[in-house]
Amino acid sequence: MTITRTAVQEPPASPAPPAPEAGEPKQPFVRRLWRGRPEDPRWARPAFWALLLATAVLYFYNLSSSGYANSFYSAAVQAGSQSWKAFFFGSLDASNAITVDKPPASLWPMALSVRIFGLSSWAILMPEVLMGIGAVAVVYASVRRRFSPAAGLIAGAVLALTPVAALMFRFNNPDAMLALLMAVACYFVVRALEDGRTKWLVWAGVAIGFAFLAKTLQAFLILPPLAIVYAVCAPVPVKKRLGQLAAATAALIVSGGWWVAIVELWPASSRPYIGGSQNNSFLELTFGYNGLGRLNGDETGSVGGGGGNGGGQWGETGWDRMFNSEIGGQISWLLPAALILLVAGLWATRKARRTSVTRGSFLVWGGSLVITMVVFSYMAGIFHQYYTVALAPYMAAVIGMGAGLLWEKRAELWASITLAASVVAAAAWSYVLLNRTSDYLPWLKWLVLVGGLTAALGLIFAGRINRRLALAAASLGLVAALAGPTAYTISTLQEGHSGSIVTAGPAGASMMGGGGRGGGPGGGGGFPGGGRLPGQNQQNGNGGTQNQQNGGMPGGMGGDGGGMGGGGGAGGLLNGATVSDEAKKLLETDSDHYTWVAAAIGAQNAASYQLSTGDPVMAIGGFNGTDPSPTLAQFQQYVEDGKIHYFIASGSGGGMGGSSSGTSSQITSWVEANFKKVTVGSSTFYDLTQKASS
Repeated sequence: MTITRTAVQEPPASPAPPAPEAGEPKQPFVRRLWRGRPEDPRWARPAFWALLLATAVLYFYNLSSSGYANSFYSAAVQAGSQSWKAFFFGSLDASNAITVDKPPASLWPMALSVRIFGLSSWAILMPEVLMGIGAVAVVYASVRRRFSPAAGLIAGAVLALTPVAALMFRFNNPDAMLALLMAVACYFVVRALEDGRTKWLVWAGVAIGFAFLAKTLQAFLILPPLAIVYAVCAPVPVKKRLGQLAAATAALIVSGGWWVAIVELWPASSRPYIGGSQNNSFLELTFGYNGLGRLNGDETGSVGGGGGNGGGQWGETGWDRMFNSEIGGQISWLLPAALILLVAGLWATRKARRTSVTRGSFLVWGGSLVITMVVFSYMAGIFHQYYTVALAPYMAAVIGMGAGLLWEKRAELWASITLAASVVAAAAWSYVLLNRTSDYLPWLKWLVLVGGLTAALGLIFAGRINRRLALAAASLGLVAALAGPTAYTISTLQEGHSGSIVTAGPAGASMMGGGGRGGGPGGGGGFPGGGRLPGQNQQNGNGGTQNQQNGGMPGGMGGDGGGMGGGGGAGGLLNGATVSDEAKKLLETDSDHYTWVAAAIGAQNAASYQLSTGDPVMAIGGFNGTDPSPTLAQFQQYVEDGKIHYFIASGSGGGMGGSSSGTSSQITSWVEANFKKVTVGSSTFYDLTQKASS
């Protein structure tokens, strides 16, 4: 007698086959692009294009209100548009004194845009918006491959309407490119799980490699779940799986390592200093300040130094960090629902075959979500609220997949109850978040709660009532779940954001800083631990710049936009300075005769003057003013050679953390003792071409 074993079949997640079988003729690419699959309902592709158009309209709206956004990166973009060497290295100035404290990939699209369109807020931020639209398209495409068009649309809408996504896809930090490339990597791994073709896994490695060139080791957070899922679930023999993972690793190393190899091999004397490092090494920057230091808090040269004190400086760590008053309003609106749907998706596919792509999709996106949440929750080093944009694509995909799968299974009581529970979780948590800003649309929290509970009641019986009523309940649940984050997103779009620390949502939505609102260059930021810069006043009522009194930060890094207390002219550590017309005219005089028209302590301060004049300004000490570049001897040589015209005073000197023995303090003391002081309005400069009178 012969016993035949029958494999458990994977439950269909979509009425349509996810992809054509091998040997079947494919539609022409243009036809597929514009009309979708033949089996798609007529509304599917128009709805997809409408989603992308709506995302574009939302994200382009009021874009220029942020001005130069983070002037630190805008100055590097300006430099890259003027010098190909600065473009390659990510230099802060076109004369290549020092780089930003990240690799330069995120700067390249912006610098190319500025080369084409000229320097403007729109030219800098437009590539970020396109990345946001691209991320929405990628998430939709990945979800749609195994699930219904509606599931893909839900996933794309969730991503577009997540407040921190609306913030960072309109801002010039590296996080927009990172989020896009991480989504692309997940998409390629899902494609690889479908047919086991090596090219998809290699492309995933390339995406992560370039993500490394955007924000270093954060790109590697999702490597463990992606590698494990493919190693276990891929539809090819074990030996081939291992070989494919090796090929993907090689692709990652090449795509992410070529730039690192060039920089490390390039003679240090003919390239800019690596900003953020203490010994002019990109590898040290990667594994120290931007690497392990972010996890344990021991970040030499960072704001406030290292210490690894459990995250006290940068907010409380712990399992609930993504939900607390500092972070919750940025990303957590749908996180409870996403976790419920992730568990439900894995339960629904528990009996599917090993190579189930439906289950593999949940493991890829859900694993990326969970591991990133855990790392963010417990990292003790520098952590800003906007980092959570990395979670947005993963969360959106899980919600789309989970909602789509449970909807198809709604005839089963457990599925309808779980779908209802996810809506209740989203509505209840939205109520909590909206209640934290009780003066903000006080009526909305009640509509969300009542709407969510009503929808959940209908969804419990979704498999037993007619389809029209079930769709009405599902639609009401979707509206209730998205109402809170949509309101916060609209508030985010209506205001400009600038400075180094920015937050989404209305004023007061986050206790960890002031949100960086305001269209001017000094728009507020926050300071670690939920406070403000010492001596920093509240933002004025019309969204203008904040006053920062002298003496708060080490080295007097304050400034009231035109000067710093005693006439410094420096901006804050986290925000730029307002450059007066008189100061601009002073620096532009005979600017062609100098390599740098001025030097200033700290990158934000230098960036403001550089963006105003269009001429290179040396950032002494890099972002924090703590990098040992240039040394006193190097600076003295620059001055002797006539390469620097002015030194922009910074109060007591020294930059962030600048002790009397620090490089920036030594330079400040030497300049003040030897060169003529020039006062322009409330700003103070030192003319390095004129010795001080005895």
